[in-house]
Amino acid sequence: MAEMDRFRKRARALRARQSSAEARLWQALRNRRLSGWKFRRQHPIDVFVVDFVSLEGKLVIEVDGATHSGADEITRDSERTRVLESLGFHVLRVTNTDVYDNLPGVLDAVAHELDLPKL
Repeated sequence: MAEMDRFRKRARALRARQSSAEARLWQALRNRRLSGWKFRRQHPIDVFVVDFVSLEGKLVIEVDGATHSGADEITRDSERTRVLESLGFHVLRVTNTDVYDNLPGVLDAVAHELDLPKL
């Protein structure tokens, strides 16, 4: 139980200091604004706190900034994706630039992922 409390506190802290790209995407996803799908932000799943998740759609959205371009970060992100997929989630990664320069395209990609049949 103590570990779950630690993840909840971490998630709360991450929500308080979200990036501007995350804030912009959140405004488009919150309150079921995207085709009625419910999203949570900075939500704990297993040992991770994901940027956004639709639990009913089994979709995780990760917004990656410049810090995700190094070899170590790419390896960590790949492992994170593997674990989340093993739990039945699909992971969609978008960049900060995608959110800033093409938010409608990001939302189309999210909607497309949610409409795909789930295994």
